[in-house]
Amino acid sequence: MSPGFGAPRFTLTTLAEELASRGYVVALVDHANESSGTVFPGGRVLTCVACEKAETLEDMRKATVNRAQDLSFVIDRLTGPRPVWKHAALIDRKRIGAAGHSLGGAASAAAMARDGRVLAGINMDGTFGDPVPEAGLGKRPFMMLGTDDAVHQPGGGDPTWDTAWRNLDGWKRWLGVSGAHHFSFSDVPVILDQLNMPYPDSQPALPAGRAVDVTRAYVTAFFDLHLRDRPQPLLVGPSPQNPEVRFIQPAR
Repeated sequence: MSPGFGAPRFTLTTLAEELASRGYVVALVDHANESSGTVFPGGRVLTCVACEKAETLEDMRKATVNRAQDLSFVIDRLTGPRPVWKHAALIDRKRIGAAGHSLGGAASAAAMARDGRVLAGINMDGTFGDPVPEAGLGKRPFMMLGTDDAVHQPGGGDPTWDTAWRNLDGWKRWLGVSGAHHFSFSDVPVILDQLNMPYPDSQPALPAGRAVDVTRAYVTAFFDLHLRDRPQPLLVGPSPQNPEVRFIQPAR
C-alpha cells in the first residue's frame, strides 16, 4: 500500500488494520524523499525533497514510476530467497495486490503495468500520472474509487480517469463516493477530527468515520474477490447499506 504524495504511511493505518484483521499481510510503504518524514535505521531522517522539486506533469510521471519500482522492490525483499521479514513464509506469492491513495493509487496501476506479480490493484482518488497502457494490464482486475464530483466523473476535471477506464482490459469498477473529499480515502479526516482541527480547504460532507467504513468495505471486498475468489455482492451494483457509493460506469 502506498500513501499520497508527501504523506507518511501512517495515513493509511485504518485500512491497513482492517485488511490485516482479515488475514492479509500488509506492507505500508514510506517512499524515500516523498514523505513528510521517514526515519531509517540508525536515526537518519529523510524529508519530502520531492515536494519542493516536483513541478511538472513529467515530474509526477517520474514520481509515479519510481513509486511503482519501490513497490516491486518491497515485494522482492519480502518474497525473495532471503526475505527481510521473519514471518515472510505467511505470504502467498501468488496472491499479491496493490492499493494506494492519490499518487499511491496511481503507483498501484504503474506497478501492475511493470510487474506481473501484482494481480489486482486499486487507485483511491489519484491522478494516473503514468497512464494505464493502451494494451491494458493483462486482463488483471482494477478498481477506481474516488470522489463523486466534477473531478472524478466521466469527462471531469481529471481526464486520466477516462483514459484509464478505456484502457483497463479486465474486471473493472469506477466508484464515486458522494460527499467525499480527496483525503477521505486516507486517515487525514480521522486525524483532524481527533485533533479538533479544521480542514485546510473545504469540510467534506461525508463524516470521517463513515469515510473509513466505506473505504474499508469496498477495498476489502475487492481483494477478497480477486485474491481469495470469494463472491462479493457489494461489487455487483448499488447497495442500500452504502447509499453514498455510486457505480459511475457500467460494471464489467
